[in-house]
Amino acid sequence: MKKTITINPITRLEGHGKIVIFLNDDGNVENVYLQIPELRGFERFAQGRRAEDMPQITSRICGVCPVAHHFASAKALDRAFNVDPPLVAKKLRELMYSGYFIYDHILHFYYLGGPDFVVGPDAPAAKRNILGVIEKAGIEIGKEVIKHRAYGQKITAILGGKATHPVCGLPGGVSKALSAEEVDEIKTMVDSCVDFAQFSLKLFDDIVLQNEDYVNLIVSDPYTLKTYNMGLVDENNLVNFYDGLIRVTDTVGKEFLKFDVNDYFEHIDEHVEEWSYIKFPYLKKIGWNGFVDGQDNGVFRVGPLGRLNAADGMATPLANDEYKRMYKTLGGKPINSTLAFHWARLIELLYATERAKELIHEPDITSKEIRNPVGKPGEGIGVTEAARGTLIHHYKLDEKGLIEKANLIVATTNNSAAISMSIREAAKGVIRNGEINDGILNMVEMAFRAYDPCFACATHSLPGKMPLEVQVYSHDAKLIKTIKRGGE
Repeated sequence: MKKTITINPITRLEGHGKIVIFLNDDGNVENVYLQIPELRGFERFAQGRRAEDMPQITSRICGVCPVAHHFASAKALDRAFNVDPPLVAKKLRELMYSGYFIYDHILHFYYLGGPDFVVGPDAPAAKRNILGVIEKAGIEIGKEVIKHRAYGQKITAILGGKATHPVCGLPGGVSKALSAEEVDEIKTMVDSCVDFAQFSLKLFDDIVLQNEDYVNLIVSDPYTLKTYNMGLVDENNLVNFYDGLIRVTDTVGKEFLKFDVNDYFEHIDEHVEEWSYIKFPYLKKIGWNGFVDGQDNGVFRVGPLGRLNAADGMATPLANDEYKRMYKTLGGKPINSTLAFHWARLIELLYATERAKELIHEPDITSKEIRNPVGKPGEGIGVTEAARGTLIHHYKLDEKGLIEKANLIVATTNNSAAISMSIREAAKGVIRNGEINDGILNMVEMAFRAYDPCFACATHSLPGKMPLEVQVYSHDAKLIKTIKRGGE
């Protein structure tokens, strides 16, 4: 008898969504849909607004990744007003961006994605959270997690004015310089964060990489997807979160494209499906060929694993050593294992701490030359690497400096097709003969959780909740069972 399973709400992510799984008569998976029933609206909200307000407006899209939107917006305004910020302003922006990556990646590993490994994918749902991590790893580790996530937010607050919704980004620079006292405070926090990032990688090694079952799960077919990969790189093709060219590598690791963000519309298009508000970007040169992986479909992945696959290494020494170790351990480039996003995320955490340490020791970091005058309003495109992947803001201004048109392509939107396919393949791999329990459903959720998705960003949600619902239907389309978590 055919059934439909609905997971609603999906958990440990930001936004709203549900997974609908269709089973055949044998109880095996026929197809899976990830539905995002939220309104995408911020492009419309922006119209008629003053351009200089956009870094504050767009940071309200999400409370998880406001810094990414803030600076993608500020960079778009730099170009729209034809102004290049002073060098120290760029350093301050990147330093703050490193603080954001520190607190965001700590959040995901210890609170959202990591519990699946630390306490186990089959552990009771009540244990698969930060409290379960603390129970297994120890209260002292829990204290360090909280402390270092707070350090990342404190760095953001010092530079940005607020820990969550910064106000410092302006066209042509930033609004606030650093004092010598603030530099000393940040130096102390950053040194500690470098040590904590190394500790986190050691913890991942001890709990995950030393567990043969976990390693086999990471490289297993249900969690493998062969797509193109995308990320920002510097002039040496090394990962950069704040600036650079967009590089795309193919399914065997060869460079396919490298372009300035101003040319994004020549290389990226978006497919629409009637069953979701989220769009599905793809590479124009290859085309959209449905929800299939492989070299002949233009689907690509962004985020930690996408960035590392698209680059030739990390720009800091400790992170680059870990980068090399990951590829050596998992069989070379590219890595197509979805669950390897977690390892890549911790390597990026180490990079963010090292890069912050480099920047805070720059001799001109306390310079007061933090903003250049703007020119006439026009059109501008800005790009940054959000914690979840490549983020693009595109604004067209009128002669008064008001927003005529805005387009945002966010990280989770870029990953949306890959997330849908990853969920489908995971469901096919773990659901057999109609056997379904909470642990199995969690293993389906692990396929999207690895991406650290933010559906409020991707669809620009109006609601404020993240419901997840799984519905099971019979062969004659009768609803048999509904499993709900969260929501109303």
